Amino acid sequence: MHPSQLSALDAIAAHTPGLVYQFSRLPDGRVEFPYLSDGCQALLGLSAAELQAEPQRFLELILHDDRSSYQESMDASAGSLWSWNWEGRIWVEAWKDVKWINLRSTPHRLDDGTVQWEGIMSNITESKLEQLEVRASRARLAELTAHIEKVKEQERERIAREIHDDLGGNLTAIKMALTMLAARLPEGDEHLQQKAAYVDSLVDRTIDAVHRITLDLRPSVLDFGLPAALEWQVKEFSTQAGIACRFQSNVKDLDLAPDQAAALFRIAQEALTNIAKHARARSVSVRLQRARGQLSLKITDDGKGIAPTDRSKTDSFGLRGMAERAAALGGTLTLSHAPGGGTVVAIKIKLPAEAADVTIAPREVASTK
Repeated sequence: MHPSQLSALDAIAAHTPGLVYQFSRLPDGRVEFPYLSDGCQALLGLSAAELQAEPQRFLELILHDDRSSYQESMDASAGSLWSWNWEGRIWVEAWKDVKWINLRSTPHRLDDGTVQWEGIMSNITESKLEQLEVRASRARLAELTAHIEKVKEQERERIAREIHDDLGGNLTAIKMALTMLAARLPEGDEHLQQKAAYVDSLVDRTIDAVHRITLDLRPSVLDFGLPAALEWQVKEFSTQAGIACRFQSNVKDLDLAPDQAAALFRIAQEALTNIAKHARARSVSVRLQRARGQLSLKITDDGKGIAPTDRSKTDSFGLRGMAERAAALGGTLTLSHAPGGGTVVAIKIKLPAEAADVTIAPREVASTK
């Protein structure tokens, strides 16, 4: 190495934490470390002299599972002469410990065909372990969220069944008893007849309310599959919100687990509720498609759209809940602007290979107001 180059690297190393190094790959595949700073011993557990005498020992330090990524990143950098940025684990025999290291370097090609990198290696163990812990925490949180949603659906189903069986049954009995009593009222007593008619209509309204509540808690139409449930929800939304809504699907039958179907149904339900409350839309499209092993659900409206600030609001529990449900399914949820205005909510999940579903030509059910 030229003395001026050595002096420049020493100057950089004196003010840089970690290991400043120069690494060469010769045309015959051999490797060398022309320069290693004093940080070599502290980072790798080897002195600079030891590693320069046996440069192949660096590859031996790298854990077996990480060697292929190290080699591939080196090859890519040498081929393109782009920056080499790699992180992986090494075994430091001196301390019987595993370290995470990061190397960043810039390559250039010498006249004889050797590719030479100058860069810095640093110990990223602490930050990497924190990153892995955050990732593991998020995974545990996702599992907890999925469990909570499953328990909530089970509880909704239990409450809906009890309301239907107990309260619904009692109301039906009351209705029958009222009919019998009304038939025995004295003829000509208009006041009693009006009272009986009022109580009868009150029971009818209560029965309707029980039916609506049980459907909200656990739509029985889900027992017929997700496509049928979404088709029903689109019709209900159009009737209640007074907004034209169209449902399209190329899925005839879909073998989803009950909790998966319920989660996707709840996402669609929440999206439609948000549209009714905030979008000022005139029309809505709900599209369910299976393609290339994925199931996609897309809800599009022509309303005022959603502002970027609305997505980051701390109280945006609806959007956050939809995203968490999608993540719990192993899928993704994205929000984007619809052509011509409005919002597109898109959910994609990967279907298991054994899912017994049949795709058909797109089927459309329109409900207009």
